[in-house]
Amino acid sequence: MVLSRDRFDDPSEYSEKYQIRVRDLKKSFRGQMVLKGINLDLERGKINIIIGGSGHGKSVTMKHLMGLMKPDEGHIFVDGVDITALSEYELNSIRMKFGMVFQYAALFDSMTVFENVAFPLVEHSSLSKSEIADKVYETLKAVGLPDIGHKYPNELSGGMRKRVGLARAIIINPEVIFYDEPTTGLDPVATKHVDDMIASINSELGVTSVVISHDMASTFRIAHRIAMLYQGRIIEVGTPEEFRNTTVPEAREFLEVSGVSV
Repeated sequence: MVLSRDRFDDPSEYSEKYQIRVRDLKKSFRGQMVLKGINLDLERGKINIIIGGSGHGKSVTMKHLMGLMKPDEGHIFVDGVDITALSEYELNSIRMKFGMVFQYAALFDSMTVFENVAFPLVEHSSLSKSEIADKVYETLKAVGLPDIGHKYPNELSGGMRKRVGLARAIIINPEVIFYDEPTTGLDPVATKHVDDMIASINSELGVTSVVISHDMASTFRIAHRIAMLYQGRIIEVGTPEEFRNTTVPEAREFLEVSGVSV
């Protein structure tokens, strides 16, 4: 198992290397334990991808990282602040550091693309209408969709909806962007476009990217670090090269059935 060298450091201390640090995170639902003691460090400014099969705790882990769920036990440190100890009011200020790209984009069907992308600024900023408009068009241009502000989500392809979802996530200049299965339902060409966008946004904005995925082709294409969840625990962490050479049986099996040569 390849664990972070700083595994036993005090995670509450500010770390230039790690933006989010998780220690001994546990969560159960109706007596069934889903997270059984997660330990994980997510690197600042890097693309961190969490892989694993269905039902092993990926989505529950992400909801905890975003402060949308409270754990039964354990701690999550964001820039040294334990968010598990914060009130809902205090959490809201931390969440302003986060952007989220949902699995199916989660756009408002009754709103135009412009209105969807503008929504976070309308809700959480004091910018004027003209300033918001400038930001929206600038952001749509950044994701390669400069001329679709007037369209509605049902007029867009799946790949375009994903990019609009990304535009809505980055318009608030987040420090961390969470992606929930960003390539699900896309053809190979659209998948590569989304991968390229994630890599480009990560590089150009310097954000910390946290991606939940089971798409191993995408994972090895863009990841800086990969962590594998298996039955509620992190069983392997490393660079793509380290991951290909894993000696953890469950990780090797997952790679092999995903078509990755190990």
